[in-house]
Amino acid sequence: MWVAYLLVILFLITISVDSKLKEGECEVCIAVIEKFSKSLPDESKSNTKNIEQEFKKFCAPSKGKENRLCYYLGGLEESATGILSELSRPLSYHKPADKICEELKKKDAQVCVLRFEKQIDLSTVDLKKLKVRDLKKVLNDWDEVCEGCIEKTDFIKRIEELKPKYTKTEL
Repeated sequence: MWVAYLLVILFLITISVDSKLKEGECEVCIAVIEKFSKSLPDESKSNTKNIEQEFKKFCAPSKGKENRLCYYLGGLEESATGILSELSRPLSYHKPADKICEELKKKDAQVCVLRFEKQIDLSTVDLKKLKVRDLKKVLNDWDEVCEGCIEKTDFIKRIEELKPKYTKTEL
């Protein structure tokens, strides 16, 4: 009998420990919620419906991983489902972003799977050693295209042309 109780207690402890965020986990969720919270007008901070409306406005121009998180939470028109109330309620009483993400993870684990891509340091990297996928990412980050690019050398040439425009040169 005692063994059964002990097993149940150990199971519950394991679940509660497992739900806490690990270092670096939910980085996109935490960053987006902190950014959104700072952009939220004071008059909207305590009303959950206003928070949800503001979040939808916040998500409209989003790109990349931020856009994906907005999709998961229901902040976009094309979102299939929505758990915005799980965001707006805790935000209305100023719960920290990491704790909100912890709760969101319980509802939809996808929100914590998102990771920011590592930025490529163009001042130190040898473009010839990058994959075409990474070269395309550099151009995409700059909102540039490489029309007619077929070979890797075409992408490298385009990046070299645009590099002065997008990188800071030290004197």
